[in-house]
Amino acid sequence: MTRRVSLPTLTWPADPLDLTLSDEHHAYYADLYARYRRLYTDPDDCEPMFIINTPLEPPTWEERLADPLVMLRAEIDALRPHLEIGDDRVPTVRVQFGTAQVAAAFGCPIFVPENNLPAIGGHILPEARDVYRLSMPDINAGWYGKLWEWQALWLKRLPSGLHIQHPDIQSPFNSAHLIQGNDILTDFYDDPDALDHLLDLVTDFMIMVTRHARAMITTDSEWFFDWGALWKGAARISNCSMHMIRPQFYREHVLARDIRFFSAVGGGRMHYCGSPDEVIDDFFRAPQISGLDYDSQYHDLWSLAKRAPRRVTLMQSASTETVARLLAGDWPTKRNIILTLTSASVAKARELLQALRTSARRAYGKG
Repeated sequence: MTRRVSLPTLTWPADPLDLTLSDEHHAYYADLYARYRRLYTDPDDCEPMFIINTPLEPPTWEERLADPLVMLRAEIDALRPHLEIGDDRVPTVRVQFGTAQVAAAFGCPIFVPENNLPAIGGHILPEARDVYRLSMPDINAGWYGKLWEWQALWLKRLPSGLHIQHPDIQSPFNSAHLIQGNDILTDFYDDPDALDHLLDLVTDFMIMVTRHARAMITTDSEWFFDWGALWKGAARISNCSMHMIRPQFYREHVLARDIRFFSAVGGGRMHYCGSPDEVIDDFFRAPQISGLDYDSQYHDLWSLAKRAPRRVTLMQSASTETVARLLAGDWPTKRNIILTLTSASVAKARELLQALRTSARRAYGKG
């Protein structure tokens, strides 16, 4: 494990938009990115990464969704405790418009729950065969025109050294589920051709959106920022709905679209918050999958570390039990893992971070 560049001190400005990172901060983040890249370029001699979140008091979602600069300030403010802790959170922000953006582009209504992110407000396909009347949405359809405007404004106002993460695109099946509704679950039996047509439409649109977003926010063709970390590839897809279908149906209908998306954009990672374990091994069949995050209450880090391909980085929200096991020196042999944790304060987070790093060094013979 390489020696880290020390965390510089920072005076936080009254207005987050006035944040200025010193040359030492830029060197600190360059070192952080190098350590993230080692998760993929040297997985047998890298080190686990830790992101520790502490309580925040951001503006309401109503306030953030009404003003792009209010949202941007809140996103930058969320970085402050990580700079004080010195954990492995990358300095990124994201236009937060929720999980229904792809479905909205196809015509689904959006509603905003009280103090929450926008969500789907209804489905648009009464019957599976109605998919044949859908056409490819324009790049500005739904909320996307507004999203691109906000991103363009943020690029002008963003402090040097900070980066914009991709918008949430979900996945071919997740968004198809939002567009079709729960009837899609029986389409696997009743009209698989219509289901495949919908999945192809959504996949094609996701590819177009991802390419457009990348052209706006980065010139890097190999790496992307997401969920406070640096990942190999171009985008994340969220397969949250996989627990609602048989793994056989994922293999027969969905996996090929996930593979096609990754192939078209340059690879990426998956998110899975479902419980069935079998489908995770199918996720690993995608040749360009570089990472997986999952719900730790359903899946065991040590088991997945044995099954995951060498190239795949695992991200897990660490429970109290997981943390205790790690601090006791029981680390998985797989080193390219990212652990997200919570702590009551910056001071306690610093202590936890130091304890975890020390334990990891000892376990891997580096300290």
